[in-house]
Amino acid sequence: MNLHQFRFVQEAVRRDLNLTETAKALFTSQPGISKAILELEAELGIDIFARHGKRLRRVTAPGQEVLKSIEVILREVSNLKRIGEEFSRQDEGTLSIATTHSQARYFLPEPIAQLRKRFPKVNISLHQGSPEQVGKMVLEEVADLGLATESLAGVDGLVSLPCYEWHHVVVMPAGHALAQVERISLEDLAMLPLVSYHPSFSGRTRVDQAFAARGLKPNIVLEAIDADVIKTYVRLGLGVGIVAEIAVRDDPPGADLVSRPVGHLFGQNVTRIAFKRGAYLRNFVYAFAEMTSDRLSRALLTRALLAQGQFGDANDYQL
Repeated sequence: MNLHQFRFVQEAVRRDLNLTETAKALFTSQPGISKAILELEAELGIDIFARHGKRLRRVTAPGQEVLKSIEVILREVSNLKRIGEEFSRQDEGTLSIATTHSQARYFLPEPIAQLRKRFPKVNISLHQGSPEQVGKMVLEEVADLGLATESLAGVDGLVSLPCYEWHHVVVMPAGHALAQVERISLEDLAMLPLVSYHPSFSGRTRVDQAFAARGLKPNIVLEAIDADVIKTYVRLGLGVGIVAEIAVRDDPPGADLVSRPVGHLFGQNVTRIAFKRGAYLRNFVYAFAEMTSDRLSRALLTRALLAQGQFGDANDYQL
C-alpha cells in the first residue's frame, strides 16, 4: 500500500464517489485510480466501496474504518511536511486563511499587517467563500485556519474557538425618519424594505429568528454577501440595511449614511477561528491566532487541538 492509494480513496469520498471528478482533481486518469483502489482493497482483504458495475455506490462498514485511518495517516504526513518547513524556515512561508468577505474586508487587515511586520518573510493567501466553504477548506488543508461567524462550531474534524463578539446595526441615509427613533423595534423594521446579508452569512440566521419569534415577516428586498454592497444599495434608496457593526466602525463622522445599534433585537454574534483537529501549526500560525484575539494563546490552542472531544464552546473559555 502507498500514499497515492490513500489519497485516491480520500479524494473519491470527497468527490461523492465520482471517479471522473476525482481524476480531474488529482491530475491523473480514472482507470489508474480504479486500479489503485482495487489493489488496496485486495491487499487489505476487504471492500472499501460497494459497487454497481464499475461505479462506486457507497462506502462499506469496513471502508469507514479504513477512511478513519487514512485521514490520520495523511494528516500526519502533512504534519511532517510542516515540521520540516518549520525547522528549515523558521520565520518564512505562506499563511493560508479561509474566510468570508466581511472578515477579510473589515477584521483581518489589522492582524495581517501585524503579522507581516513581525514576520516579513511570511506571505498571506486569502481564500474567500461562504462559511460552509471556509470550514471545508480548513478540513481539506487548503487553508491553515478559517474565520467566520456561521457554521464553524460543531463541525467534525474542526477545532473552533471564539475570536470576538459583535452586534448588528441598521444603516440608512442621514435624513431617514428611522434615524430619529431612539430605540428601534422589530415592528419599526418590519414596516420597511430591508437590505441584508444572504441567509448563510454574518449572523443573518439571528435576524430571521428574531422576526419569526415575534410573528413578523421582514421585507428583505435585496440580499448580499458583504456590507459594502448592502450600503451601496441603501444609498440608492432600496431600503434600510442590516449589517455587522464592524462594517461601519471606520465610517467618518458626517458620512451620508448613519447607523443605529440593534443588538437588543438580534442578540450577540460570535466570530470563530477554526483549525483542523490534530494539525501541526507553524510558529507564525500560532502568532497570527494570538493577534486576532487577546483570548487566544499558544498554550490554549495546543490544548484545544489535542483534545479528543469537541472544544470550542464560548463557555469553555477561561477568560
